[in-house]
Amino acid sequence: MYRIGVDVGGTFTDLVLVHGESGGTIFHKVPSTPHDPSEAIHRGVTELMTEHGLDPAAIRHIGHGTTVATNLVIERKGARCALITTRGFRDILDIGRQTRPHNFDYGVRKPQALAPRRWRKEVRERVEASGAILEPLNEDDVRLAAEALKADGVEAIAICYLHSYRNPAHEQRTREIVREILPDAYICLSSEVLPEFREYERFSTTVLNAKVGPRMENYLANFVARVKDAGVRQDPYTIHSNGGLMSVEAVRRFPVKTCLSGPAAGVIGAAALGRVIGYPNLVTFDVGGTSTDVSLIADGQAMFSASRNVAGYPVKTPMVDIHVIGAGGGSLTRMDDAGSLKVGPESAGAAPGPVGYGRGGRQPTITDAQISLHRLNPVAVLDGKMPIHADAAKQALRAEVADKLGLGLEAAAEGIIRIANANMSRAIRAVSTERGYDLSSFALIAFGGAGPLHALGVARECGIPTVIVPREPGTMCARGILLTDISFDFVASDISLLDDDAWTRVRGRFDALRADADRWLDDEQVPVAQRRYQSQIDARYVGQNFEVAVPVEGPLDAAALVRFAADFHEAHRKEYGYDVPSRPIEIINCRMKAIGAIAKAPLAPLDSTGDNQPRGERDIWFGDGHGWLPSPVYHRASLAPGVRIAGPAVIEEMSSTTVLEPGHDMTVDAYGNLIINLD
Repeated sequence: MYRIGVDVGGTFTDLVLVHGESGGTIFHKVPSTPHDPSEAIHRGVTELMTEHGLDPAAIRHIGHGTTVATNLVIERKGARCALITTRGFRDILDIGRQTRPHNFDYGVRKPQALAPRRWRKEVRERVEASGAILEPLNEDDVRLAAEALKADGVEAIAICYLHSYRNPAHEQRTREIVREILPDAYICLSSEVLPEFREYERFSTTVLNAKVGPRMENYLANFVARVKDAGVRQDPYTIHSNGGLMSVEAVRRFPVKTCLSGPAAGVIGAAALGRVIGYPNLVTFDVGGTSTDVSLIADGQAMFSASRNVAGYPVKTPMVDIHVIGAGGGSLTRMDDAGSLKVGPESAGAAPGPVGYGRGGRQPTITDAQISLHRLNPVAVLDGKMPIHADAAKQALRAEVADKLGLGLEAAAEGIIRIANANMSRAIRAVSTERGYDLSSFALIAFGGAGPLHALGVARECGIPTVIVPREPGTMCARGILLTDISFDFVASDISLLDDDAWTRVRGRFDALRADADRWLDDEQVPVAQRRYQSQIDARYVGQNFEVAVPVEGPLDAAALVRFAADFHEAHRKEYGYDVPSRPIEIINCRMKAIGAIAKAPLAPLDSTGDNQPRGERDIWFGDGHGWLPSPVYHRASLAPGVRIAGPAVIEEMSSTTVLEPGHDMTVDAYGNLIINLD
């Protein structure tokens, strides 16, 4: 029995094949196909099975991560999207929260609403915050709105009414009417996508869900068809932003939950690896072709967030707390109007890609800088499968950067890398130091195709003493997909002061959430014995604007109320540095995560009989302090557990390259991870 994990990136699509019993692992990588990501998946799965002589019937599980939804929003390529809402509220998407995240940067523009104003239709209806109906739904208004949207060729419709999270009846009836008039439209309700208060975030999340829905349906249809065409008969799963898996049908209904699909898998995989090898405190450092994703793992557990912005649009759904910046191997370099060097956030992507890839790229990238300094193999990568055009990369770097700045090639290339490292270091501090964590007690786990190339410079700049490079780091997100369970988050708002009566209502809310969770797990065909549930309550002190999430366990009896109050004060103190025990507590949301456990292959120790000998040598530039140094080049598969290597050296493998600087040494642990100490 085998399991396959697939991560679709901006430049490459990564695949990991794991034997379900032994844990034996095979890694594979193919160029992404942005016009249809499922093409690369089909090619990769087919090549894996062909090269290793596998019967498709032996594939018992396939999961994948995708950035399709995020890319649709970033590139504004989603469906023609409309909003039907309560009379007087169609401009919520424009009004927002009236905050300016960049107070002094007048070049920053608020992104246009995903549903244009002419396609935001108001209808007469009103539900009170208690859930009582103040004004019945005017069905004639709904029909007029639907007819107008049909005439304009709208493809997707978000239905968002005020306080529908307390009473969804009007939204549900509106869907029935709209479906009669627009039978082929993609329709979603805010009471299903995000049934909690704060209308701006609820409207924004639901509209984004509608915006990407039709295109995601097309992609998922292609994905399923190509998996079946490859001979795999198991229904595939998709990882979503909270680090769990969803069926294809669930993704069709809630594509907004996949906005951090691939990166979340990498964090979950890193946390699982860290727990096994004895590093519970990690900073994840995932550098791909288009972006760098960083996150914090404390005491073996990934950090989670209730909301974030996706391309400038608020999305409120539980997700792994990942900070993303536009800095990856394909990030373009350019001179700005003042003659200063800029790196990213624009990327060459998979097509045309860096100049050194020989696919038509003309503007130099970070990858071209690495090639020019010979840190990245100047002949071929991907174990020799992909040739590198080093002369073209150097020529572009000279023409576009070095000559314009009056620098030599090496200084220009190193400058590009240092700028990228500085941007990456700021992202790491944003999720760690700025939140009160001491990075000297963490290790940096570097993955993604370009992570190990930047890891030592970034760790040194952030004061992180240890760098860990897992096996085939470019496929870490794909590995993480095979280390997670099926899961889905349910929420119900109940805004009330914490007292005995409120606690009774909370108990009822959780009973209802448990019923919803069981229905969902039934649809996902999860056996009862494999089900788990995690509950928490969002609460705050009266008068505050934002909540603290507090886990709750066991029966919700009178004793649990007292425990919850004490836990809330402690959680508030940990989050904000203080607590006010005499101040009343206000309950906001009840949340439950439904989990369906999936059998996972064990993390297998490295079984290697490598000779630990370099397979060659090449000159590498290590800055003005060292210049060009002859450096042994090792193939990672030849390194056995326990071997120790002193820098300068290069360790190459199919999916990535690790550069060991002079003065640092590296050991290979029992599981094949490279452990580099900077002290």
